[in-house]
Amino acid sequence: MLRIIWYVVLGIVQGFTEPIPVSSSGHVMIINNLLKTNIDIELLAILTNFGSLIAIIFLYRKKIIVLVKDFFSCLKALFSKHKIKDKQVYNNFKYCIYLIIGTIPAGIIGLIVTKLNLFDFLDNNIKFVGVTLLITAIFLFLIRNIKGSKDNENITTKDAIIIGLFQAIAVLPGISRSGATIVGGMTRDLKRETAFDFSFLLYIPISLATGLLGFKDLLSANIDTFTFVLYILATVIAGIVTYFATKWFKDIVKKGKLIYFVIYCAIVGTIIILFL
Repeated sequence: MLRIIWYVVLGIVQGFTEPIPVSSSGHVMIINNLLKTNIDIELLAILTNFGSLIAIIFLYRKKIIVLVKDFFSCLKALFSKHKIKDKQVYNNFKYCIYLIIGTIPAGIIGLIVTKLNLFDFLDNNIKFVGVTLLITAIFLFLIRNIKGSKDNENITTKDAIIIGLFQAIAVLPGISRSGATIVGGMTRDLKRETAFDFSFLLYIPISLATGLLGFKDLLSANIDTFTFVLYILATVIAGIVTYFATKWFKDIVKKGKLIYFVIYCAIVGTIIILFL
């Protein structure tokens, strides 16, 4: 019964902290450290992240369908050398290109980090999570009042590259991916909601690749049926919680209330450094 509770708690923590700028991996590490469990946190984080991914895809399902449809429609027109007459269709095509561009930095850096095991020495380093939470608090504080003026149609290649580089920073343990990319978007003068949407659509390709690898590791892992079910349970819970947490967080971003997360990250980061 206690094992079930552990997996449920970690699924809730992952699901709630994934979309908000407080580092889900860092919080899962903290909770696991406090609970003193022997759970494979790395595998659990990958799988529960996949549950969060499904929730994000579901939230943006209508926008994703339109973007994919317009992307391939434009590709077909370009290859057949036909003029693209619908401006909105072309804008959606460009938006997809920018998402692809924004994905590249994190993909390359993540691959290098994984192959070279660059951050293995930081595994389960709670103090480092405390430091990165303080760094997150500083960046959120600096952009807390920015409203921005750019809509989706005004995003440029330079914007996509810079936001992608911010996402790449999130390969550091304890750095929030959503926080980094939203900060990146707002420093490029994107409107709050525009930065939010671009951030979460940018999350999908990287998370999809990571999640598929995670399920491959789960299927090849030498674990009993009960533990397998617990991993799936945590993943489902994470997805459900992420769905509601993302909607809640988007409302906070639109209202410009990021100061709440500045305070939270500063307090928790300080406590971790001093007492854990």
